[in-house]
Amino acid sequence: MSKAFDLSGRVAIVTGGNGGIGLGMATGLAHAGASVLIAGRNAGKNAAAVKALHKQGAKAAAFEADVTVQAECVALIAAASRQFGRLDILVNNAGINIRKQPQDYTLDEWKTVLDTNLTSAFLCSQAAYPALQKAGGGKIINIGSMLSIFGAAFAGPYGASKGGIVQLSKSLACAWAKDNIQVNAVLPGWIDTELTRRAREDVAGLHERVLARTPAARWGDPADFAGIAVFLACSASDYVTGAAIPVDGGYSTQV
Repeated sequence: MSKAFDLSGRVAIVTGGNGGIGLGMATGLAHAGASVLIAGRNAGKNAAAVKALHKQGAKAAAFEADVTVQAECVALIAAASRQFGRLDILVNNAGINIRKQPQDYTLDEWKTVLDTNLTSAFLCSQAAYPALQKAGGGKIINIGSMLSIFGAAFAGPYGASKGGIVQLSKSLACAWAKDNIQVNAVLPGWIDTELTRRAREDVAGLHERVLARTPAARWGDPADFAGIAVFLACSASDYVTGAAIPVDGGYSTQV
């Protein structure tokens, strides 16, 4: 493997890394040589993800955390340094959705989605900043969505949070370039995960519309995110910052 894509000796945190896109990214980072700390609220899913990574020869551990709570974000960063000695890469992937028409959301539902998807990325990034500075630089990868670009009647809070992810990434990229910290966003298209399986149950005709619009003519797989994770985490992307990169099988290119 080219040294530009080698993550040996690097340490990564992946929030929401115990399944779906997060685990796909964690797997890619681990295969490139990084030690990975999986962060999630479900201890059982955390343990299963770590077991799967260990079976592949990866260095991995888990930390149970609610990343909507500032103190737990601080504790998460400290756990990475304690477990592996440093921190180089943060993937802010934790996210949820609540599908309703805009008039039907409660304020608590709005806040829950925004806190989980957007505020958590800010809190974890802020907590990680001193550790990345200490390491001489680092990488932050924030997970947006096609709804960072498009609208959906059934996903007002989710779309607002994912649009915010792009702008937060740009702001952090501008602020922390002086510290050799690159910050980018990845915008997944329609990926076959637990979250989108529920969407297919909730939204009539969604499966057929996704296939019809996606040039790749399939739903994405979490494994499709291994490569972009490695690229944005390694030295090959040192001059890439503030970008929002679709990984969507061409969905965003076709009307």
